[in-house]
Amino acid sequence: MTIDPRADIGHVHLNVADLDRALAFYEGLLGLEVQVRTDWGVFLSAGGYHHHLALNVFYSEGAAPAPRDSAGLHHFAIRYPTRASLVTAVRTLVEAGVPIWQAGDHGYSLAVYFRDPDDNGVELMWDRPRAEWGPDRGPLDVAALLASG
Repeated sequence: MTIDPRADIGHVHLNVADLDRALAFYEGLLGLEVQVRTDWGVFLSAGGYHHHLALNVFYSEGAAPAPRDSAGLHHFAIRYPTRASLVTAVRTLVEAGVPIWQAGDHGYSLAVYFRDPDDNGVELMWDRPRAEWGPDRGPLDVAALLASG
């Protein structure tokens, strides 16, 4: 059995402790658009898709973040269509005082990682055109990335 190569990851659901706090990050800073909001969750997307990201408080309202040394989500990625749109998103978070967790030039992509208010890893990334893919180039100079855009 081999997965169809056209398959992709459709959406991510995150348990959060506080919907309004999570919305301030995902809608307020990253610009995802609310598609549906209920008393237990919010569905957000880019471009009117039903949802790329769901935030819910099914079991987690008021809870502390999961310990980093436990099983579970390490991070998920938001892939930007252009280098310029990645720069804009990274700049928005940096200017809002959200600390950078890590950053890398993976050869095939540029990636800057943050932690959301519930300590989930969020990768903001841009894929280079396939013809430009190469080996991992190590840490990404975020200051240079921001100066380029």
